[in-house]
Amino acid sequence: MRLTPLAQGLPASVPFVGPEAQERARGAAFAARLGANESVFGPSPQAVAAMADAARDAWMYGDPEAHDLRAALATHHGIPVANVVPGEGIDGLLGYLVRLLVGPGDAVVTSAGAYPTFNYHVAGYGGTLHTVPFKGDHEDPEALLARAAKVDAKLIYLSNPDNPMGSWHGADVIRDMIARVPEGCVLCLDEAYADLAPPGTVPPLDVSDPRVIRMRTFSKAHGLAGLRVGYALGHADLIQAFDKVRNHFGLGRVAQAGALAALADADWLAEVQARVAQSRDAIAAIAAQHGLTPLPSATNFVTVECGRDGDFARRVLAALIDAGIFVRMPGVAPLDRCIRIGCGTAADMDALREALPRALDRARS
Repeated sequence: MRLTPLAQGLPASVPFVGPEAQERARGAAFAARLGANESVFGPSPQAVAAMADAARDAWMYGDPEAHDLRAALATHHGIPVANVVPGEGIDGLLGYLVRLLVGPGDAVVTSAGAYPTFNYHVAGYGGTLHTVPFKGDHEDPEALLARAAKVDAKLIYLSNPDNPMGSWHGADVIRDMIARVPEGCVLCLDEAYADLAPPGTVPPLDVSDPRVIRMRTFSKAHGLAGLRVGYALGHADLIQAFDKVRNHFGLGRVAQAGALAALADADWLAEVQARVAQSRDAIAAIAAQHGLTPLPSATNFVTVECGRDGDFARRVLAALIDAGIFVRMPGVAPLDRCIRIGCGTAADMDALREALPRALDRARS
């Protein structure tokens, strides 16, 4: 096997240990699956029906242009079709973006502890990753811009709202950041949680600005994580360039049908938003009841400070997993003083309510 020198030097690993792997290791299913930022409330019934109908035609490839979905997204956002490209989730689109903009040795800037899959794409194409720390519980736009200018970065990555902390910046902060992106650099603004954020978080779209590309997904509020459907919004020249490198059959027929129906069901989205808000309140109350500090969240999870260091938080995490509660935590200090708990059903909250005090007792002992 003759791997490229770049591939030879990369570790064979994945950024996340999936709940399925953990279930196999522990020999039992989780009672509550609250660690992957999925929507346990599921997809729109209309999307389920559309996918079932499309399944009969799954012998055919999906439309390589995703014409109907692309047109619906353009109409939904009030922008031209030329400024939209669907893809295999934000993860797939990040890979294409890095492939388009980053070559061996090119500088890329992100936050230490931010979404790790982006870092894998940068490493996979030979880019040089530069990180800046979070400022408190937020990504730091000023530090990202300063580092990008210093290293002549080709690409900056920022998620707003943020994963893993659930924090967010207001639209004015993001708009100011876009205006100050250094010449020759592009800001990748990951807005996976935009549908769950409070008003005033997401700045208006301006697809005429070549300094920013914005990523959205059907995996969170729309409950279609298992389909892998996302899309990018940006300047027509950059969007058109995706046709140079993307997998043109990456979005299957069933996935396109499900996303198209989900986009049209505004009532279901509103219901999910309400249930997420209710669950965030429940998680915060459970955490506070046991002396922990829930952080404000604009996502479908709540990050909870455990009150000590990363070793203590890891013990809490391990005890919850042993109790059948799948949760995750940030992997980089000082963010690792926290655990991250996804929103769930009333039954999920009951399971968490029962397991958390025992997990804390075990971690403290």
